[in-house]
Amino acid sequence: MFRNSLSKLARPTLARAQLPRNVRGLKNINFGGTVETVHERADWPREKLLDYFKNDTLCVCGYGSQGYGQGLNLRDNGLKTIIGVRKNGSSWKAAIEDGWVPGENLFPIEEAIKKGTIIMNLLSDAAQSETWSSIKPLLTKGKTLYFSHGFSPVFNKLTHVEPPKDIDTIMVAPKGSGRSVRSLFKEGKGVNSSYAVWNDATGKAEEKTIALAMAIGSGYVYETTFQREVYSDLYGERGCLMGGIHGMFLAQYEVLRENGHTPSEAFNETVEESTQSLYPMVGKHGMDYMYDACSTTARRGALDWYPVFRDTLKPVFRKLYANIKSGAETKRSLEFNSRPDYREALEKELDTVRNMEIWKVGTEVRKLRPENN
Repeated sequence: MFRNSLSKLARPTLARAQLPRNVRGLKNINFGGTVETVHERADWPREKLLDYFKNDTLCVCGYGSQGYGQGLNLRDNGLKTIIGVRKNGSSWKAAIEDGWVPGENLFPIEEAIKKGTIIMNLLSDAAQSETWSSIKPLLTKGKTLYFSHGFSPVFNKLTHVEPPKDIDTIMVAPKGSGRSVRSLFKEGKGVNSSYAVWNDATGKAEEKTIALAMAIGSGYVYETTFQREVYSDLYGERGCLMGGIHGMFLAQYEVLRENGHTPSEAFNETVEESTQSLYPMVGKHGMDYMYDACSTTARRGALDWYPVFRDTLKPVFRKLYANIKSGAETKRSLEFNSRPDYREALEKELDTVRNMEIWKVGTEVRKLRPENN
């Protein structure tokens, strides 16, 4: 979902962060009629994490979005953490800028894996597939293999990533980019994450996974499976999180422009009001609250039209989920991201988005916000 590399400007400055103490812990919560177990960070204060992982070296493979966020949070929590990336590549240089030291806690991937006890494979999905033949022999008994996405193991017929059966294989999947994992941690908060166990060779894999979830900066975690995680993740980013919402923005904006509305008016009624006023309200209080907070006219229109959008879009979402479940989306992703001209082809598509009128208008509208003056 996110760019795999971060520019120097995109990486926040380092700051020592401490997990806040609170009274929340393990609890069972009724989510709309379904009771689920939720683990919260109070059960894993920093002192407990330090003791639990005192004999471990956490090897973070890859320094893209998640490698960056999780790696720095682990380091700030005082755990022995090393980074494994291609020597002298862009990620290697980015890691040095963030204070990782070659030969001390920054190594080429294979060397780092040999030194690590918990191997956190946070390379891109395509890179995980491409490097698996060289990584797998280094995953010797006693090590733990960690993912933050179910992509590679679940679609192993396409990725060829089949974890060894004699080691713990686990997953912590933050529900946000690595930048969010890092920024929320520094603010004393925490992203929510899901966790799963693929293989429990030691009988302690679940406990270890929950501990790692807290160590990387999660606020609370809930259980899933590798399969459910990857299906829901691929589905969400193509739907409401990115692809679907972008398509809906474009459709509304274009119809407004076709009917004579100015660019600024079309953008404000489509994007600015939603992201700056209404969506934050939904995020904080829920859609039901937003209905109560809006005018009677707005409420009537929304209540009349949301079923129309749901019924129109549901077949699209069903088709999307079927494509994910069949592996068609995985196959396309791997084929595209493994092309030698991948970056050039991607930039061409991204340039198309950057040059759309709606987002050029957005650049100017954002400048007018009071906080930017």
